[in-house]
Amino acid sequence: MSDTDSFIEEVSEEVRRDRLYQGIRRYGWIAVVAVVGIVGGASWNEYQKAQSRGAAEALGDSMLAALEAEAPETRAAALTDVSAATPAAAAVITLQRAAELQAAGDAEGAAAALQDLAISGEVAPIYRQLAAFKSIVLQGTTTPAADRRAALEGLVLTGSPLRLLAEEQLALIEVETGDAGAAITRLERIAADAEASAGLRRRASQLIVALGGDRSGA
Repeated sequence: MSDTDSFIEEVSEEVRRDRLYQGIRRYGWIAVVAVVGIVGGASWNEYQKAQSRGAAEALGDSMLAALEAEAPETRAAALTDVSAATPAAAAVITLQRAAELQAAGDAEGAAAALQDLAISGEVAPIYRQLAAFKSIVLQGTTTPAADRRAALEGLVLTGSPLRLLAEEQLALIEVETGDAGAAITRLERIAADAEASAGLRRRASQLIVALGGDRSGA
């Protein structure tokens, strides 16, 4: 390579280097902002996770403290003082409080608490559906069969995770109203459903037999 070629190559290299430095000076802030954004976003996510974890732990501690009492009515009263940071947390407290009221023999109070939760627009559907189902079961025959049937059929039609349990309660209502044939048909459908638990299938089979149905080929 001649001295002239070597000189031209050195000059070209210097020009490229100068352009690179100019580009860094002009646009380098973009990279800095991107890095700060990534690091800041990761830090915010970690902060949010820590906040959520702390809130969940605080709720758990408060509920455990409320449930330390021996009498269920005392536990139910203590749960009313537990504060909830989110609608979901409030739903969990209400469900547990209803369970304590039921244990204390206050089925009416438990059903009322569950009904309030069932119509709340602030919580996820699963909480409302669970509250509605438990409320119907608690009400028993004190509520007209037609009203209970309508509420349970709503759970079935919406494809709720409680669908099969609602079907079981509908079968019991059919037995209550003297329609054993419809109850057996529904129970057979439950027993054949792939989503039914082993316990639910066993209960359905036992009730079919009790109603005079045939499970010998099942």
